[in-house]
Amino acid sequence: MWAHFLTSFFAASSFVILFNAPKKSLLQCGLVGMLGWVLYVAVRGEIGEAPATLAASLLVGILCQLFAKMYRTPVIIFSVAGIIPLVPGGMAYNAMRRFVENQYDQALQIGAQTLMIAGAIAAGLVLSEVLNQMTRRRPREA
Repeated sequence: MWAHFLTSFFAASSFVILFNAPKKSLLQCGLVGMLGWVLYVAVRGEIGEAPATLAASLLVGILCQLFAKMYRTPVIIFSVAGIIPLVPGGMAYNAMRRFVENQYDQALQIGAQTLMIAGAIAAGLVLSEVLNQMTRRRPREA
């Protein structure tokens, strides 16, 4: 489990450096990516990959909103770095490889799973934004 902690932290932090984000946000971005990945790994075996990705991206989105308020930094700084460990790049590569090797049944299966995971990432980020908007806009009582 420590390997998951370290590699996901460094993956998220590396993308902060790559995207030329403020250096003061390096630690927070790494923490967001690490916590999202650890949640994903912890629940993946029990609920499946797509729901685990949804839960992890929802956590990443919520943490991004909190850190953006705490450190007065745009949300996008934290969300891009935090989502990086969850992106199914290897899966997409394997799907394309199967297509090239004329293994269409496997390619479609892996491709569909990749699309479901990518959709779960998007849905988790959107859901966290919706929850943030709902908590910020409380109706005024007359």
